Amino acid sequence: MTAPFEGVGKLGFGAMRLPLTDPDDVTAIDIEQVKAMIDEFIAQGGTYVDTAFVYHNGHSEGALRQALVERYPREAFTVATKCLAWACPSKEEAQACLPTSLERLGVDYIDYYLLHNVGGPRTAKFDEYDMWNFVAQAKADGLIRYAGFSIHDGADVLDEILTAHPEMDFVQVQVNYLDWDDPVVQSRRLLEVAAKHGVPAIIMEPVRGGRLANLPERGAEVLRAANPEASQASWAYRFCLEQPNVLTVLAGASSLEQMQDNMRTFQTHKPFTAAEREAIDGAIAALRSVDLIPCTNCGYCVKDCPEGVKIPEIMGMLNLERTTEDRAFVKNQYSWQATGGRASQCIQCGTCEAMCPQSIGIIDHLVEAVEHYED
Repeated sequence: MTAPFEGVGKLGFGAMRLPLTDPDDVTAIDIEQVKAMIDEFIAQGGTYVDTAFVYHNGHSEGALRQALVERYPREAFTVATKCLAWACPSKEEAQACLPTSLERLGVDYIDYYLLHNVGGPRTAKFDEYDMWNFVAQAKADGLIRYAGFSIHDGADVLDEILTAHPEMDFVQVQVNYLDWDDPVVQSRRLLEVAAKHGVPAIIMEPVRGGRLANLPERGAEVLRAANPEASQASWAYRFCLEQPNVLTVLAGASSLEQMQDNMRTFQTHKPFTAAEREAIDGAIAALRSVDLIPCTNCGYCVKDCPEGVKIPEIMGMLNLERTTEDRAFVKNQYSWQATGGRASQCIQCGTCEAMCPQSIGIIDHLVEAVEHYED
């Protein structure tokens, strides 16, 4: 990892799911509790705080201004934010995200600026809006210090983007123990690709949106037997903290208690012992012991799909629901990950099933996805 990244705390603060005073209003951020969380984070050696233009419907950046920027000297922290250019209706609006973020945050520069959720058909918008050159110029102008991107796509796509854009300073990828060898998410391979390109990685979703902190009992009992005092979240963070070529691991928190647990893990974590590795492997096996769809993400099913249905991704989400027993969480994931290729677009032509090496009943599973996620 290159010298300019030294000094960044290995555990970062993800500000995507901040505490609320009204659980039905994502803009009703509990500022006083966020201040207490920031205080704990900084006191325990944290430095890297991550947000995005769209988090909390645009209110996360302003909350960090109040809780962090206005209360600590600029050298005490590094801040990251992101531009969701593919969701903007024009180049001008996409490029206007940066000055808006600077104003919301109350800073003169962004330490880590990310093109948000590159990959798939979304990449074309970043190209069309000239966002790669835009962030390079912003870096030259001192408005950002490091330019990177986040991606929710496979390792081959990451390889293509880093090959096309070697000027990127870092990449943010989804890594956790449940997705480590998942054929769709490909956490292990994502880190390998980043390392191949000499680009440090920021880890997002280390607790899989909170699912690895609230495991089904069949997984929880395995970890509890290995260490009854350790929180489920601490296992997930420790798994990520020991991976090589990682700049920081984003730890989301929705309460002061969660932040305190996160920082205890950061302060005391050690590499897994052989017994602890066995426990993680046992928990993964237990979570995956249910009847899963045997999709390997080979992609044959989508090559001739006339409607462009995102079949491997949808099979992965059905498997995630079976693994975590949390339909509401998966439905939220589906709401954006299946955009442009939803299960309801299937015309049941059977082309996918004829091509599937695993002989999966894809059509029936797509009907199941419609019932679970599109009501």
